[in-house]
This record gives sequence, C-alpha cells and structure tokens, in this order.
Amino acid sequence: MNTQENEIQYRTLTESELIPALLKNFIRRQEVTDCLRREGGRWAVRSAPFCDDWDDGDRVRVADSLRRTLTEGGFVYGAFHGDQLKGFASVEHAPLGSAGQYRDLSHLHVSAEWRGRGIGRALFARAADWARGQGGEKLYISAHSAVETQGFYCAMGCTDAQEINAAHAAAEPFDRQMECVL
Repeated sequence: MNTQENEIQYRTLTESELIPALLKNFIRRQEVTDCLRREGGRWAVRSAPFCDDWDDGDRVRVADSLRRTLTEGGFVYGAFHGDQLKGFASVEHAPLGSAGQYRDLSHLHVSAEWRGRGIGRALFARAADWARGQGGEKLYISAHSAVETQGFYCAMGCTDAQEINAAHAAAEPFDRQMECVL
C-alpha cells in the first residue's frame, strides 16, 4: 500500500455524526460513458453518457438515509482521511427476500479522488461481515448501471439476484439487481 492508503482509518459511524456537513468534502461525481442494459435476457454494454453527482439536497437525503439506517438497527461504516469522510457503506437491518435471506447493501460510495485504492473492497468486506453476523445469507445490491460499477461488484463475487426486490427495481429501473453469497 502507498502512504495515502495507510492514512485511511475505518470505523463505525454514529448517529450524531450523520449530518450533511459530514458529506461536504465527499466527491460523488462519476462521469459515466457506458452502462450495462438488460436486452433479450443478456447484459449488453450501451453508450449512455451522463454525470452522476450530488448537490446539497442529495447530501441531506443521504445523511438522513444513513441516520435512519442506524436508528432502525442497521450498520454504517466509514473510511476517513483525517477528519474527512472518503468512503462509506451501509447495510439495512430488516431482512429482504422470500426467506429473509438477504441483507440490503443500501449504500457503498468512495469519494472520486480515492477510487481505485482498495477502499471500496474494504468497505464491502466489512458490510458483508456485518450482514453475515446478522444472519444474512446474501447481500442484496441495487447496483448502478455504469460499467465500472458493475465491474467492481462482479470482482466482489456478486451475481444477478435470484430474487428481485420490486421496490429497488422500481426506484432505479436501470440498476442491476445483484446478490453476493455470504
């Protein structure tokens, strides 16, 4: 690992920390060129350029979502460089699936300037450990359609979900519904 990677500190977040100011220096920006789209029962790469980014309203919604996750018994874990949040993952407490086999990975984000340095892998591993400890058999992921995001989740061992959560699919119709066996 390089020196900057050694400067990342990981820890569980607390409800009182989860305010929009925590996300002030977090760079969500993702320039997307190609996406995966389901066509004829197969995944195909399609040109679909757009920029995914957060504004102040998004930061409020994300902070509220993370705080709600904690108050409902879920898990929020962060990667910090100094006092700045540079990555985070959250897992919901409530089971999903016909047999309650899934735990919902509701967030996994790494700030743009820190991507590609193993932070996402570390956050994913910690989220999976927590979900397993809660009795989950699989993580459920509603994954962004960008080719890079799909590559990350596939590298983590994720595959197409055997059961599709209708609420997730309706909220983000271009997302790929995935699972990871724990």
